[in-house]
Amino acid sequence: MKNRICELFGIEYPIIQAGMIWCSGWELASAVSNAGGLGIIGSGSMYPEILREHIQKCKAATNKPFAVNVPMLYPQIEDHIQIIIEEGVKIVFMSAGNPKTWTGHLKDHGITVVHVVSSVKFALKAQEAGVDAVVAEGFEAGGHNGRDETTTFCLIPMVKEKLSIPLIAAGGIATGKQMLAAMVLGADAVQIGSRFVTSQESSAHANFKNEVVLAQEGATRLTLKELAPVRLIRNKFFNDIQEAYAKCATVDELKELLGRARAKRGMYEGDLHEGELEIGQVSGMIDQIMPAKEIVKEIWEEFIRDKTKLATL
Repeated sequence: MKNRICELFGIEYPIIQAGMIWCSGWELASAVSNAGGLGIIGSGSMYPEILREHIQKCKAATNKPFAVNVPMLYPQIEDHIQIIIEEGVKIVFMSAGNPKTWTGHLKDHGITVVHVVSSVKFALKAQEAGVDAVVAEGFEAGGHNGRDETTTFCLIPMVKEKLSIPLIAAGGIATGKQMLAAMVLGADAVQIGSRFVTSQESSAHANFKNEVVLAQEGATRLTLKELAPVRLIRNKFFNDIQEAYAKCATVDELKELLGRARAKRGMYEGDLHEGELEIGQVSGMIDQIMPAKEIVKEIWEEFIRDKTKLATL
């Protein structure tokens, strides 16, 4: 397919796998890229040298384009940026910070830069900073989220109206039908996270993958807005948070309850009771664990089939 995102990244299909902490290492990224989409290594859960190892293994596993996602709140971000440059990564997705901080530096090294936003305001700031494309992520998305609670289908057309650069839709997208709807609203591509969490190549723990498959409508909630809004499957840890709120917990008390490594504990180590289980609302539609290649194929074929149907109406 020829569109602005496919041409920008040099990929076959405008399907992008989100760079998720603890779930998207080199195996998933290379599998998605080999299937014709854009795979992304999620660096937010990696020490610098671990990131280097994942980049090198990804380069060995695919000759197709792939990207690295860098959360700007990561404490060793300078090290990550340097490794990305040294290893010749061509595409970087940035999130959770000011796009002006690193965009110019990365582009000076020939790197295509994409920034993830949750509002029109920040989409415009990213465009002004010189990024090559924007991911607009709605309230339905898993993991850390925007504070405005704007849903994807409201956000995409509002952002599209203001931007001149390519737009990628994210949040609540797991099927070809949803991809088609997002692109009708103005997106040039889609970024998908939750569906790829349950891929065979995802580095998520089997317990977490199975919990996502079992999730039904209403299984997730957004919480911890005072720290950083995050969408979680309801479990014992989530209930502990709700009890803390009922007792009017302070921000410091919420931080103490959260502690350290909750996301690793839940998603990577498989603790379904005390860990953070970050996943999107669309988890209620996911009912099986599949190879990443088959996920890309299924989404793309459904997209083409339904696009053709609409053209005949």
